[in-house]
Amino acid sequence: MVDYEQTLRLIKLAQKGDEEAKDMLIKQNYPLVKSVIRRYRNKGVDYDDLFQLGCVGFVKAINNFDVSFNVRFSTYAVPMIAGEVKRFLRDDGYIKVSRAIKSQAMEIRKYLSSLSPQTPAPDISELAEKFGMDMQELVFVLDSNKYPMSLSAPIDQTEEGSVTLQERIADPVEEDTKLDHFILKQLIASLSPRDRKIIIMRYYRDKTQSEIAKELGVSQVQVSRIENKVIEKMRKKFND
Repeated sequence: MVDYEQTLRLIKLAQKGDEEAKDMLIKQNYPLVKSVIRRYRNKGVDYDDLFQLGCVGFVKAINNFDVSFNVRFSTYAVPMIAGEVKRFLRDDGYIKVSRAIKSQAMEIRKYLSSLSPQTPAPDISELAEKFGMDMQELVFVLDSNKYPMSLSAPIDQTEEGSVTLQERIADPVEEDTKLDHFILKQLIASLSPRDRKIIIMRYYRDKTQSEIAKELGVSQVQVSRIENKVIEKMRKKFND
């Protein structure tokens, strides 16, 4: 790493158009750039792209740095590097989708929303035929219009309130939870056929209360009451 005085000298040369001085500054500060972009990994952007963005921010820092600031250049460069990455994530998003694909997705969703509740929902093959696509293309188009969900986003509504996505995502199984899983399995097996079916559909097949009610030919209120009653009974047995 070059010392403070040499860094200032190279910055002055780079600001005057000396590309060799600019390249030397960039190479000498690779560790700084990497340390900043590391926090933005796993954001849906390739690491090499993040590094290039970091270098763009670093070059902007070189061009805009004023030696009269009386601060170390690295102190000024860090927020410039981070700002370039955050600007990309904010303005460009995680997934690039063409306007044509977005229009296709909108057209398909508009058609689906126009169907009456009494009309059976078309399957993938029927939709693909209607819109002149193969099934893989149709699935890609529909998925392209989805956005990342917040873990705190409500995904289901019950009489007790809303259920968030975070509450429906299972934690990794740890060794000390295996016994709990065994007990839970025994409790579910001890339920009546109807109650067991509702619990399995609800928590293992990820179906909503409305979907379960439709399949069983009962109301959503009945499903909700049965579910709450069974959960409370299982909780008491589990804690005994």
